[in-house]
Amino acid sequence: MNKVLLIDDDVELTTLLQEYLTEEGYEVVTETDGRAAIAAAAGNTVDIIVLDIMMPRMNGIEVLQRIRKLSQVPVLMLTARGDDIDRISGLNLGADDYVPKPCSPGELAARLRAILRRAGQAATGASTDTLRAGQLVIHSGSRTAEWRGEALDLTGTEFSLLEVLARGAGQLVSKQDISKRAFGKPLTPFDRRIDVHISSVRQKLGLREDGQSWIQSVRGQGYQLLVD
Repeated sequence: MNKVLLIDDDVELTTLLQEYLTEEGYEVVTETDGRAAIAAAAGNTVDIIVLDIMMPRMNGIEVLQRIRKLSQVPVLMLTARGDDIDRISGLNLGADDYVPKPCSPGELAARLRAILRRAGQAATGASTDTLRAGQLVIHSGSRTAEWRGEALDLTGTEFSLLEVLARGAGQLVSKQDISKRAFGKPLTPFDRRIDVHISSVRQKLGLREDGQSWIQSVRGQGYQLLVD
């Protein structure tokens, strides 16, 4: 049973979501203060955190920053509908996904399943194959990666995205294919989460000797992982 920590000061909403997720088979713990999320990440006591951005005392962005210094536990952000700045900030800091509020319990549950599946926490019989693409080594079973002989510190979402690019290394992979294969859903108009996650992975890979990124983009089409 996966354990979910739900952080939101909206008592009515958290009660509704807790009841629904419990019926879906999750163990759900609710808190109203972001400091509980930091403690849970430090103690590795939960499988995933659902974190509201608009929190008292310490907002969700600050909480996420502190979590990512301690752990790569998956984090799903709850954001105000239409607030792109908060969404992009969260993704840049390592959030795995976001759901705009008000959200339906069914949508939240679906997003949680997708994130946990990508993180390998809910999957059974995971592949143990090793994929090599130039200086990149992908271990699908353990969902870990190495770059130039060093371990890459990736979130679950970043790993899924990089694995898709590695399997098509040297070739253009469309944004639609990335969304379906890495995130398990079709790309929607104006959805920038792929671009934000790509930006984060680029920073972790660094630059080539010619000063260019290892992940090249073709505007409006997709991305290509270079291997030479």
